[in-house]
Amino acid sequence: MLTEASVERVYLAVGKTDLRKSIDGLAVLVQQSFELDPFSPCLFAFCNRKKDKIKILYWDSSGFWLYYHRLEEGKFPNLEALVK
Repeated sequence: MLTEASVERVYLAVGKTDLRKSIDGLAVLVQQSFELDPFSPCLFAFCNRKKDKIKILYWDSSGFWLYYHRLEEGKFPNLEALVK
């Protein structure tokens, strides 16, 4: 179960991500492209090009959780603006 106390950090992937990637593909992306440990107690969030879908990868010591959310209307905010 995901709780606020169990998460050390939240990483937002800036830019678009191919959300056809599953758990293994996103874990490889975290490890190779971002040089981070996908097994750390962190959330890794990825957004698609149209910014209407998001996937969040999380390791909880027994396995990966993959959270997926699709907006029916509208878009997620511009993540690049949050980082700058």
